[in-house]
Amino acid sequence: MILLRTCSAIALAAILSSVSATAATAQDTDPHLALEGVETPSSLAWVKAQNDKTLPILSADPRFAGLQANALTILASKDRIAMPNFIGKTVFNFWQDQTHVRGVWRRTSLESYKSASPQWETVIDLDALAAAEGKNWIWKGADCRPKTHDRCLVNLSNGGKDAVTVREFDLTTKAFVDPSAGGFVLPESKQTIEWLDADTLILTRDWGPGTTTDSGYGFVIKTLKRGQVLDQAVEVYRGQKTDVSARPNVLRDAKGNRVVLIEQATDFFNSLYFEWTPNGLAQLPLPKKGGVVGMLDGALVVKTEEAWTFANITMPAGSLALVSPERLRPGNEIVVSTGCDPCAILSPGPRQSIAQATVTDNRVVAVVYDNVRGSLVSLEDKGDRGGVVKTSLPVTDNAAVTLGSHSDEGDLVFYTDEGFTTPTQLRLADATKSTAETVKSLPAQFNATNLVVEQKSATSKDGTKIPYFLVHRKDWTLNGQNPTLLHAYGGFNLSKLPVYDPLIGKLWLERGGAYAVANIRGGGEFGPAWHEAALKANRQRAYDDYFAVAEKLIADKATSPRHLGAYGRSNGGLLMGVAMTERPDLWNAVVVESPLLDMIRYTVLPAGASWIGEYGDPAISAERAWIEKYSPYQNLKPGVKYPLAYITTSTKDDRVHPGHARKFAARLDDLKVDHLYFENTDGGHANGADPKANARRWALHYTYLSRQLMDH
Repeated sequence: MILLRTCSAIALAAILSSVSATAATAQDTDPHLALEGVETPSSLAWVKAQNDKTLPILSADPRFAGLQANALTILASKDRIAMPNFIGKTVFNFWQDQTHVRGVWRRTSLESYKSASPQWETVIDLDALAAAEGKNWIWKGADCRPKTHDRCLVNLSNGGKDAVTVREFDLTTKAFVDPSAGGFVLPESKQTIEWLDADTLILTRDWGPGTTTDSGYGFVIKTLKRGQVLDQAVEVYRGQKTDVSARPNVLRDAKGNRVVLIEQATDFFNSLYFEWTPNGLAQLPLPKKGGVVGMLDGALVVKTEEAWTFANITMPAGSLALVSPERLRPGNEIVVSTGCDPCAILSPGPRQSIAQATVTDNRVVAVVYDNVRGSLVSLEDKGDRGGVVKTSLPVTDNAAVTLGSHSDEGDLVFYTDEGFTTPTQLRLADATKSTAETVKSLPAQFNATNLVVEQKSATSKDGTKIPYFLVHRKDWTLNGQNPTLLHAYGGFNLSKLPVYDPLIGKLWLERGGAYAVANIRGGGEFGPAWHEAALKANRQRAYDDYFAVAEKLIADKATSPRHLGAYGRSNGGLLMGVAMTERPDLWNAVVVESPLLDMIRYTVLPAGASWIGEYGDPAISAERAWIEKYSPYQNLKPGVKYPLAYITTSTKDDRVHPGHARKFAARLDDLKVDHLYFENTDGGHANGADPKANARRWALHYTYLSRQLMDH
């Protein structure tokens, strides 16, 4: 999920001191509040007791060992595509396998990468680093100095948290730069950092008391020069405590233009933009709902998530637009402009959406979905004479398409396409042309020869048609007996796409299960309006959409409540909580992973306040009234026959607080409702820290699902 813009974890006591009277009332009546203490002795004892109950049940199942072995084979396979990342003209990759559990950051030339057996050079061995330093380091990426590409800011997480320690690394010597020699070292925080020049950073982070928002993100932006300590950093912008965050964005193009933007996120979806120079700040009239994708020939490439009118020109919601910074500066709106300044260079149709966009030296490249089927286009602005020329790049039909890394110089861009039963292909294209070469192909990792993919639709409560994908055996019978797993997300403008997932394929589909993916409202499948249809007071629409797909599967006799399971995580975990409390009659299995469940207190747990733009604010009585109707923790009731749920989270999750899952399970205990609970003590929100732990995670999931849906 993209529950984004997280910041360093704040002590629970500090958070609770700032809650509203409404939340305080909830605190007084919540018998399980103590479980919000992430690593208190009492909480960890409760977690151990739950794990000690669940693990023997699932791990003793005769299917568990085989599922775990299959999952580890996939997660640690050397046949995986080593996804490339350009730094300069060199290809880098972060790789984990059974030998390198924490992983190695490595590099090779483009030509070597394209060969059947690339010659990799290890740059950082994270297993060796963690062992040498006695740290639980998890890789969180690196940001390298533009143009020279010789120094990088390496992000290291303790156990998988979003908060990271940042250390400067020299790619030439393959060593961290000693602070005594001027190397940048930034202590643990959730932080956003950009290179201003070779020796200056511009960043936001937790600078100390009073510098983080209610959401837990930094709102004070400073510049830091080489050799300075944090206390010497110079403040350039200060947002508000009530914002979600403030962050810098340094944009450069191939012609040497540079613009430094400050984004003040007033809520999760709306931002104010300022241009910063050493001479001061100026607010730019960019759309509040949207974002800046990059810079091309001196113009900003803007993604609009709302209709944006500037200089008497309207760009539709969901479009890509060009506008020059000069045009946006105060007093220049009325200046007569020639060419595309501003103008929309790509606008989606009613059943389309622009999922991704990036900027190369000479093109804008965008992924466009039409009825949840992907395509890739390259856009060239030819000015008054030729307008915008759109060139399609090759992709597989009916696929999920994802943009990867593009070269820092030139127009080379990596991208992937894949389908539910079509293994991922990695392609490399020159965005100025209409061709691409297939560089790598993922070998088939499960047997799909007897599988078919259908796209169907269900009718939601308000009459809206909700598309869904259904993957099943060709020879299945519509008798209501097919074990079926229904997945959805429905939030934050994120789409559920037809991706190739070897774990679902091997651990579920190959064993006779069917798999459905519902494209419910709240997602981004059909542009901003599809997302906005389920925001705040209209949240119930997303849940009704999900139930409609479940009911259609049952009505078609594809499955039945006895054999239908629900799965979701993060915001999808909230969906699972609602599915369980509002329609317990539809399912015999519900996997509630890394969930939001106490929606009355979600804003006072890190980083919940950042999501008020999605869900609303329970401290406001009118908004609390919507939320109370569906908040799963508060809607568990005695005397209801609930399905046996599998609830799972991570102690190290500093994005969605583990207290949600813990309290929900404890409430089920109060009601004497059987359930299974497992909490991984590492891994963070992404659960990707360790392939072995991740293999166990998926084996537990599918053992549980097998027991509930496949056994008769």
